[in-house]
Amino acid sequence: MPLSKPVERELAHTRTIVCQGYERKDGLWDIEAHIVDTKPYSFPNKDRGGRIEADEALHDMKLRLTVDETLLIHAAEAVTDAAPFNYCTAIHPAYSRLIGLRIAPGWNQKTKEIFGGIQGCTHITELLATIATAAFQTVGGSKMRRNNFVDPDPKAIPKHLHTCHALALTSPVVLEHWPHAYQAPDNS
Repeated sequence: MPLSKPVERELAHTRTIVCQGYERKDGLWDIEAHIVDTKPYSFPNKDRGGRIEADEALHDMKLRLTVDETLLIHAAEAVTDAAPFNYCTAIHPAYSRLIGLRIAPGWNQKTKEIFGGIQGCTHITELLATIATAAFQTVGGSKMRRNNFVDPDPKAIPKHLHTCHALALTSPVVLEHWPHAYQAPDNS
């Protein structure tokens, strides 16, 4: 379903974020995130030879986290192919501080504490929330596929339940797919 028809307008900015998860041959997973910002107009920029052309990447940055089955981070790498300032790349080594952390509840708050403000790159740090979701989807999906999409413990309440509106324990979705976890709504 499309959004409603907007008023007349002109494009001012495009941001594209792509996340991909890979199962590695060594039993680990690589989760990669890529952010690209473009403008539909040219503008001056000293660090990029005097000008950034229309539709040329203002930001083009990548982040790769290597995780195990428990989402413990074994490696982290950040790179910048395009930025408005040459100095932006100096922050890349800071992202090695992710090694040893686990993607788990509280992840977004933890990464904001570590990389907030001048401790990180705004754009690479933004990728951390998205890459966490991609990690859950990648590793969880691989586990489900290995189990032929059969829950190994059908009586357990899956961890992804009660994490959004559709998966609330009181929702009709949970009643249909995980009836053992369903809780009737309190309509009092």
